Amino acid sequence: MSFVRDTTRRARVIAVLAIGATALLAGSAIAHSNGDDVRPVFSGALPNVPGKVLSAVVVNYAPGGKSAAHHHAGSVFAFILSGAIRSEVTPGGPVKVYKAGESFFEAPGSSHLVSENASATEPASLLAVFVADEGAALTLPGKAEP
Repeated sequence: MSFVRDTTRRARVIAVLAIGATALLAGSAIAHSNGDDVRPVFSGALPNVPGKVLSAVVVNYAPGGKSAAHHHAGSVFAFILSGAIRSEVTPGGPVKVYKAGESFFEAPGSSHLVSENASATEPASLLAVFVADEGAALTLPGKAEP
């Protein structure tokens, strides 16, 4: 009986990871454009928060690269891995340049109006960590609806 229970549990985890990875891949490709490269690095269910998934992507910006205006499902924590990223998230303030080692937060319902490499000569990258509803598209084009 234990074998059946363990096999069923593994199958559920694999299904949740597959759904999360599919949403991650589909969602992250939508709002990104020339000059950036989005690579999923993790997606998994949060066992202590039913219905929520933790997902992470690395966004690499070529020199001068940028993303189109977009918004995200759920909450997003961004950590700058290398270089400098120019960002504007609403509501919240003006355009700011974040350097390697710095971070920012995007609350649910906010819009990411500017997301670009602050340098025309050096690459930059960030790690974006999402907490969103299971199956949600993580990144959508344009501003968030009020």
